[in-house]
Amino acid sequence: MTGKTRPAPPKAGAMLEALRGLGYSTASALADVIDNSVSAGASKVGVSFDWDGKASRVSVLDDGRGMTDAELETAMTLGARSPLEERAADDLGRFGMGLKTASLSQCRRLTVASRREGGAISCLRWDLDALALSDGGWNLYEGPAEGSEEFLAPLTPVRSGTLVLWEKLDRIVTSGYDVDHFGDLADDVELRMGMVFHRLLEGNAPVFRLYLNGKQVRPWDPFMTGHPAKPWHSPVARTTTPSGAIEVQCHVLPHKDRLSDDEFKRAGGPEGWTSHQGFYVYRNRRLLLAGGWLGLGQGRTWNREESHRLARIRLDIPNTADAEWKIDVKKSTARPPVLVKVWLTKLAEDTRERARRVFAFRSTPTPGPGGVRVEQAWRVERLKEGVRYRIDEAHPAVAAVIEVAGERSALVRAMLRVVEETVPVQRIWLDTAENRDTPKTGFSGDSPEAPEGVQKVLLTLYRDMTGRRSMSPESAVRTLLATDPFQNYPALVASLPGANAAAEGSSK
Repeated sequence: MTGKTRPAPPKAGAMLEALRGLGYSTASALADVIDNSVSAGASKVGVSFDWDGKASRVSVLDDGRGMTDAELETAMTLGARSPLEERAADDLGRFGMGLKTASLSQCRRLTVASRREGGAISCLRWDLDALALSDGGWNLYEGPAEGSEEFLAPLTPVRSGTLVLWEKLDRIVTSGYDVDHFGDLADDVELRMGMVFHRLLEGNAPVFRLYLNGKQVRPWDPFMTGHPAKPWHSPVARTTTPSGAIEVQCHVLPHKDRLSDDEFKRAGGPEGWTSHQGFYVYRNRRLLLAGGWLGLGQGRTWNREESHRLARIRLDIPNTADAEWKIDVKKSTARPPVLVKVWLTKLAEDTRERARRVFAFRSTPTPGPGGVRVEQAWRVERLKEGVRYRIDEAHPAVAAVIEVAGERSALVRAMLRVVEETVPVQRIWLDTAENRDTPKTGFSGDSPEAPEGVQKVLLTLYRDMTGRRSMSPESAVRTLLATDPFQNYPALVASLPGANAAAEGSSK
């Protein structure tokens, strides 16, 4: 027995006002609109920010397939398609809500005009102020609002396409808002669109071209693909789940010291280096989530930490996995299913550890000739009580002093022990957290053009090796190339007398 029922339709104005609070930013709302353009096969999308005080507006024009009048009505109807319906493999939508909820989160009047090739232009709009004065029904208005006809004119010469117009921008143009704020918003949107759609905008044959106020949006590659200083990336790993195949590729980005100031600033992304560490979740190459550790971790959930800021992981899911990954209406959150959590955690652990080493040592220690391990001045001892740092007496500079000291070597070792026991670990940790970078060493502070401090120490060790220790010049050079920190200064090592012979020997 099903029992009696009664209709309980929501009032349109009240429901739409409530849906405005879903939490869209202007950038995420525009990304949802652009998704529809991409799904419609657009090759060009133009976003326009037009300032006119409280009458300011934002519009999106594409040259996609466009819509007939019936298709436009469906597109403007909330929940016209169930998220359970099967989508085309390249469809960027899911809930049938994005165009309306995203747009109305920013404006009180949404007008959409569209035409199929060879057809007439159809135009429908939602107007929250008009609905508030109506009987509460779900009434779409036909045609543009009075005085807004000219804003739809850019669609007229287009063979097929769609124009989305936002007016009454009450969530954007608030009290005290001026043209400079509007310009700053447009700049922020440009950065975020370059991030969200970067894989669709990259290469010699991009899926589409995106413009903001006539300027082509530049894609932002979070993985710095092809950069010569990039220390590591993994092969693509794949696994199959009930909702489709998942691909993962792990990346460790270069340390700040390996980048120019402009490269470092750009690679940090809109939110900065620390915020953009972690997983980048894509669906059909469209970015859903830019950073974060997806609630993963061993023992406790990982947080965004400075020491792991160089770790970024590309994760591709199919559009059939939305429910399994708990993708929300805004396409801003994702949660991995239990089936892949262990797999993803292991991949992320390895990437985080690699990134931590690069962050700590400014780069992964460069192997010496023939891939010889680089001698580090400090070694790490991992004990049950924690981590302990010790000076490695096998390091050439340390070993030379102990040998020369002879009977007084105990005094040298005592000095080294004092240094070990008084390293200001807590202060270094605090300075790193506050400055968001590892403290500079004396060598790293030298001028790149003439690192006199490095050269002076390098020559001292070289003369000791070839003099007191009777090493051949080429052997001394090979040793220094495999010794921290001199492996970071190959040009200086190459200027030593035995460098040519060492290079010839390593090439044989």
